This record gives sequence, structure tokens and C-alpha cells, in this order.
Amino acid sequence: MTLRSVIRGSGSALPARAVANAEMADLVDTTDEWIVERTGIRNRYLAGEGETTSSLASEAAAMALEAAGFSGDSIDLIIVATASPDQTFPAVATIVQNAIGCRGTIAFDVAAVCSGFLYALGTADALLKTGAAKRALVIGAETMSRLLDWEDRTTCVLFGDGAGAMVLEATEVDANDPAAPGILATRLHADGAYNELLYVDGGPSTTGTVGKLRMKGREVFRHAVVNLAAVLEEVLDATGHSAAEIDWVVPHQANARILDATARKLGLPAEKVIVTVDRHANTSAASVPLAFDTAVRDGRIKPGQLVMFEAMGGGFTWGASLVRL
Repeated sequence: MTLRSVIRGSGSALPARAVANAEMADLVDTTDEWIVERTGIRNRYLAGEGETTSSLASEAAAMALEAAGFSGDSIDLIIVATASPDQTFPAVATIVQNAIGCRGTIAFDVAAVCSGFLYALGTADALLKTGAAKRALVIGAETMSRLLDWEDRTTCVLFGDGAGAMVLEATEVDANDPAAPGILATRLHADGAYNELLYVDGGPSTTGTVGKLRMKGREVFRHAVVNLAAVLEEVLDATGHSAAEIDWVVPHQANARILDATARKLGLPAEKVIVTVDRHANTSAASVPLAFDTAVRDGRIKPGQLVMFEAMGGGFTWGASLVRL
């Protein structure tokens, strides 16, 4: 027998306001056709007054707990991945902790931008396996709209707000059983040499301001396809599985062209890739759990299936995780 982190439930949350490309064309010099052709995005959700990263995270957490059948006070580890926290400190995770009625347990944020959820998942998995916690709530939550330059048409059309959450439980399973559930392997990477390709031009210790998101899209695209294909192969090698055995890939929802190119590089059929970028846009750390929960609730992703998560973000950071549900 071996200890694995098993996904027990998922949840997600979106702001009330949906913004289609036609409305974006009223804000900046762009068109629906231009956005769809280059990104695949048709819609996004933008946080309004009273909607924050922590409120979206708390809503997704409550839904995930309900799906798992657990109470908030049964959770002993909360990790929130975000690049857009409510405050510089304290952590969003502590606000969620209070909201779900869980006190005195481990709660902290991780900052790895679009790869943040993979970093949070890998960290939670490691802590669960050491016995530091029994049940974990792992959340990706963002209000990226508040980091955007609304005069920069190349970036402001790409992003949206939202949150996704998963409940994990440390569970004894038979490692020799190929159907045994849990996280099978996670691989994470970073390379700070590419800071200038995707970053926010502000911060407490530099400008004293929040700053705005800046990106060189063409260069990011090139690195994303290469890095994601490599880390997916790395995880497959670590687990002894082949790409053909994967039931679903749940990727970071950055750009439809990146999703297509990565799938082709691995020889994966497009129908095995969960795509929500068209309706949610790029929600950074929220995109993987948000896409996962969407596909669980519409019935595509089912218990027993083999699912690959992958993401790449500013830093650069990137990673992947293979999970048996």
C-alpha cells in the first residue's frame, strides 16, 4: 500500500459580468474576428464591485467541499495560487480559511502566475504524503482584469477573472493496481532568464504600485509549445504511461493555438483536450481547475479516467501533473 493524494471534489466560480468580444471592440481598437483568429477567445468574465480574488476563491472552495461531502473544518491545508491577491498580505488562503470556517490549520499562497495551480497542487501533494495534513483545499483564483492596461489591445482582450478549487485527501491505495486513484507524478520548472517576456511592471519594492501586465506574445507562444511538450513527456516517462493512455488533457487556457500546437507535438487528438478558453479567456492560475470543474460537471471527465494537467506562465514557470481519478 502507498499514500496518494486523491481528488475528492471540485468547484469553480465566475464573476457575474460576461463580456463578449463585441463589447471589447467598444473599449479598444479590435474586432471579434481579430481576437478569435489569434486566440480562440470569444468571451470572458470580469470582476465587478465587491467581487475579489478571495470572494471567487471562497465560492469555488465551498462548491468543491460540497462535491467532496466534506465540511470546511475538516480541511487542514489550504493553498491558493494567485498573481492578483486582495492585499499584499495576509494571504488569500487565510481569507478563504475564515470564510469556510476552518481555523488554526496551514494556509498560504503561492505565486507562479499561470502555472500557479500546478505549483500549489504539487506542494499540497508533497505535504499530504508526509502526513503534515490529511485533507487539502487547492485553489487557483484571479482577478487579472485589475492588472491589465485597458489601452493595450494586445493584452487586455486575452484575460478574464475566475476561480477553481479541488479537495484532495491522503488515501492508502494499492500501488500495483493500475486503476488506483490519486496524483501519480508532478514535474515543475522555472527559468527566470525570461522575465521580460511576461511580467507586471510594478510591485511593492520597486514602484510601490500594483503595475500592469506586459507580454511579448510571439516569444511566449514559442517557449510555451516547447516547454509544455517537454514537461508532459517528462511526467509520462515518470509514470510509465503513454500519451495514448490519457483520457483527457486539461491545459492552461492561454490561447487556442498553443493548445492545438502542444497536442499535435504529443500526437494527441484534439478531442482529448478540454478547451474553455473560448468562454473564459486566460484566467491565469484559475484556468486549469476552472476547466477541470467545467468538464467534470458537464459529464466529460469521469471517475477512473487518466487526466493530465499542464500549464506555463510568467517567470517562466511551467509544469504538469498526471492524475488517476
